[in-house]
Amino acid sequence: MEVVCGGRGDIGSWIELVREVSPGFPGLETEEALKEHKNTVLKFMGEERALCVKIRGEIAGVLLFSVKHNMICCLAVSPAHRRAGVASALLAAALERLDRSRDITVSTFRDGDEKGVAPRALYRKFGFEEGELVEEFGYPNQVFVLRPKA
Repeated sequence: MEVVCGGRGDIGSWIELVREVSPGFPGLETEEALKEHKNTVLKFMGEERALCVKIRGEIAGVLLFSVKHNMICCLAVSPAHRRAGVASALLAAALERLDRSRDITVSTFRDGDEKGVAPRALYRKFGFEEGELVEEFGYPNQVFVLRPKA
């Protein structure tokens, strides 16, 4: 499974995937929000901070990361490709591009939220620990933190 930087030519299938999973992502419920997200993805693509996995030419998973904030901004996998290692491959590739000498953060669903079972397990597998409780787009989330290796 190969993780590559997404390019402008991928934007159509990238947004198709995001549209497919958007009901599970607070802040992406409207067409306007999706259009704004598309502009964000294009910016990240231009800075090589947009990763994707393609399977048979189809985008199976996407990840956006911020070097400045040392964080995972967005991670989504198509329902057709879940439980196949796509999220793990994306997260491993992003962690190689972030500063492991500083805390790396990601915001995900809180404990007890059924949407959070898989992502929380993934982040724990990579060594992230539960952090502060936050609210994003009017939805209760929790920050997970990957501390630097001693």
